[in-house]
Amino acid sequence: MVRPSLRQNNQMRPVSIETQINKWAEGSCLIKMGGTHVLCTASVDFNQPLWKRQQNKTGGWVTAEYSMLPRAVGTRKGREALMKDHRSAEISRLIGRAFRSVVDMERLGRHTITIDCDVIQADGGTRCASITGGFVALMMAVRWLMQQGRINENPIMDYVSAVSCGMRDGQLILDLDFDEDCGAEMDANFVVAGDGKFIEIQATGEQHPFTADQIMQMMEMAKTGCMKLIDLQKQVLE
Repeated sequence: MVRPSLRQNNQMRPVSIETQINKWAEGSCLIKMGGTHVLCTASVDFNQPLWKRQQNKTGGWVTAEYSMLPRAVGTRKGREALMKDHRSAEISRLIGRAFRSVVDMERLGRHTITIDCDVIQADGGTRCASITGGFVALMMAVRWLMQQGRINENPIMDYVSAVSCGMRDGQLILDLDFDEDCGAEMDANFVVAGDGKFIEIQATGEQHPFTADQIMQMMEMAKTGCMKLIDLQKQVLE
């Protein structure tokens, strides 16, 4: 089986991350994973979220918001529809969970960091690109807090990246683009920490159930891909 992109089964699309592309945000980058382009910004608030203050909780908070611009896809999607998009809300929660899993909220102090992930162009794997790029913006915002003397220790305990895997024509493939995703028999997203441990797995048998052996093979494929993404994150953050 030949992939539409002519890539090998375990080959990712070209990936690039350009930092400091927003002059106002405390952290920002533009990540491109093949035809998927996502603008990621990190905004710092010097207050805890309201619910933490009401409950007298200590420490800070990290949250995320994900959205797609009207012409991120082939047919324009109105902004009103985007505001009511349950898919975007679900992905926002996924991104927030991924980041909070590696952040020490006590070290973050009474600060809130919001990561906005806006998809400029979608070609598959937008949530994975958002997590990978969003983490870079998060790290930049934390460094800004330290430079400003607002916190003394880095609250980020490890790196985070994400990649998709799937099954097409009976073969496992890494980093699905839109065409591959549309015809996939199975689709999965993996969020992985820098130590190789898994933060979250989302897997669906689109056409038929899958086996434990298949998901294990995907985990190994995804971990290898995520380690390459983390190497890129480290390079751009140097």
